[in-house]
Amino acid sequence: MSNSNTGLPLDNKLLASLPREDFDRLLPHLSTVSLQQGIVLFEAGDEVDQIYFPHDGMLSLLAVLRDGKAIETATVGREGVVGAMAGLGLYKSLVRVVVQMQLTCSKIAATHFRTVAAASDPIRNLCIRYNEVLLSQARVTAACNALHPIEARFCRWLLQSADRSASDTVALTQEFLAEMLGVRRTSVTEVASKVQNAGVITYSRGVIRILDRPALMRMSCECYQTLLDQSAVLA
Repeated sequence: MSNSNTGLPLDNKLLASLPREDFDRLLPHLSTVSLQQGIVLFEAGDEVDQIYFPHDGMLSLLAVLRDGKAIETATVGREGVVGAMAGLGLYKSLVRVVVQMQLTCSKIAATHFRTVAAASDPIRNLCIRYNEVLLSQARVTAACNALHPIEARFCRWLLQSADRSASDTVALTQEFLAEMLGVRRTSVTEVASKVQNAGVITYSRGVIRILDRPALMRMSCECYQTLLDQSAVLA
């Protein structure tokens, strides 16, 4: 983690949506940092001492089981925030938060965020509204993991990742993909090869490039569109 001069707080859509007066309350307390892929921001049970507003890239929220296995329940990009419920008094994370794709973000100490939120209806509403988005994602993802085949989930997940990164190129290892989808690495290898052989993606040395997005959408399950629709309604 390092300080960075790249990226602006208004690159985050939630911050950009705030009335100017309320954004200006936060601005003196915001700092910009770069986060490398694989960094764990919170473990389940950790105190939430910082709130993160991504400008780009992607964060993954994972449910962690007692045996140490974890599976992704939601993703957050520049449209969202991680840790915002600390503004309403939720001090501990219920999930593991991992940097899925390298990103730049604005962060603010939870103590400052709570103080500002206490004096701002728009900021409190932002906390509640985006928590609903994450809960909605978690519900859809849970149903998807239980009911849909790995290939469809893999395609849905690639589309989500491409949306978050605003690029058709996604840098991800098979190990990371396997953990996110809650499957064995060999299953990811088989599915990635099948989708690549269909001419939809190329996959080499941890970098996936989408060649045919419409085909990828056809191979994905309905959950990709469901998540888009629900986010639009709740935004």
